Amino acid sequence: MKLPLYQVDAFTAEVFSGNPAAVCLLEDWLEDDRLQAVAAENNLSETAFLVRNADGFDLRWFTPTTEVALCGHATLASAFVLFACRRWSGEAVRFRTRQSGDLVVRKGRDRLLEMDFPARPAYAVSPPAGIAEALRVTPREVLGSAEDLLVVLDREQAVRDVSPDFLALSRIAYRGVIVTAPGEQSDFVSRFFAPRVGVPEDPVTGSSHCVLAPYWAGVLDRNDLHALQVSKRGGEIFCAHAGERVKISGRAALYLEGTITL
Repeated sequence: MKLPLYQVDAFTAEVFSGNPAAVCLLEDWLEDDRLQAVAAENNLSETAFLVRNADGFDLRWFTPTTEVALCGHATLASAFVLFACRRWSGEAVRFRTRQSGDLVVRKGRDRLLEMDFPARPAYAVSPPAGIAEALRVTPREVLGSAEDLLVVLDREQAVRDVSPDFLALSRIAYRGVIVTAPGEQSDFVSRFFAPRVGVPEDPVTGSSHCVLAPYWAGVLDRNDLHALQVSKRGGEIFCAHAGERVKISGRAALYLEGTITL
């Protein structure tokens, strides 16, 4: 069996930056253990699997170790593959997901692709024991969300300087930990750590902006936001908070096109 495979750098206009994702197109679903094995073999933060349906595509995402409920950069990469490589003729493509409902990605201006995701507003929680020690920082604020912990720092350089104890961080009972602060050249910056699901640091994370956009919209009192994820590879995200939804836009670049042999 041979399956089409693409590797795309998401949230960037150039290869070797942004967040790499694998996109694998299937005729029908394989067994879950086979999907997980492919994701582990790809060894990227996420592999997206697509199966055609009547309205668009069914979409699932796997890290090297587990399936996840929502992944932004691999959704962006999937839409890019359909528009740029598979000649999808529409101005939008609809993805049906198991845990995050229908997600629509539209073509925008200047090569931007706009994703329509559910907002996941942060809420007050008691900071988990050990979070400051695991991140080696003193947080200004710690909030919870549907899957991730949101840790707010005072300034951009503090986010850039974070050097976590990943073993300690993997014991925090959240999918991942978002660290954020006001930006110097953008509205806000962030980094995303998820060693608990096999991703020590994700280079650029679309789904974390479902939490970040509502938070910073409230802080800055406006809904259109420009964000930078300040990982080593780095990435640029444009957000629009729209009540129960968040519009997350970015560019993508094709790095690899090939086939998997199973």
